[in-house]
Order: sequence, then structure tokens, then C-alpha cells
Amino acid sequence: MAALIELYTKRTCPYSRAAKRLLSDRGAAFQDTDVTDDAQAFEEMTLRANGGATVPQIFIDGRHIGGYTELAKLEDRGELDRLLESSDAASP
Repeated sequence: MAALIELYTKRTCPYSRAAKRLLSDRGAAFQDTDVTDDAQAFEEMTLRANGGATVPQIFIDGRHIGGYTELAKLEDRGELDRLLESSDAASP
């Protein structure tokens, strides 16, 4: 079963675009919530991200991954595919 991937992004953020590109290149489907002009979605994001107020904020199967830097580190270590493939693998 494929993982549920949720991103909170802003239109003008290069890191948001990079995260979406990395996931798209991996063939991963994701839900993108643009918080550029949506104060309620931004507040939801910061609550879910334990105060994280920068974008993107990335969640895989409800687990907070962090931003683009953390996503890229998972990719570099070869761990991203495992998280994307199975919701069971993402469980703490």
C-alpha cells in the first residue's frame, strides 16, 4: 500500500517546488495544501509540525518528516523509498 504523503507549501517557495519535484520524480502521489493565502491551513500546519512555521512541511502517513532538507536527507540515505512504499514502514 502506498503511503499517504501530505505537503504544506507556498507558491513562491523554491523549497516547496523542490520537494514536490523530488516526490514527483519518485512517482509518489501527494496531497498539497497551499498555505500562501490561507491562515487557517497555515495554523493547522504549524500545529501539526509542532510549531514549524516554514514551508514546506512534509508528513508521510501522519509522521512529521520536516522540510525539504530532511526529505532530501532521507533520499540521500536511501530511506525515502521505504517510507513511500508502505504505511507500515513509516510507523514509529
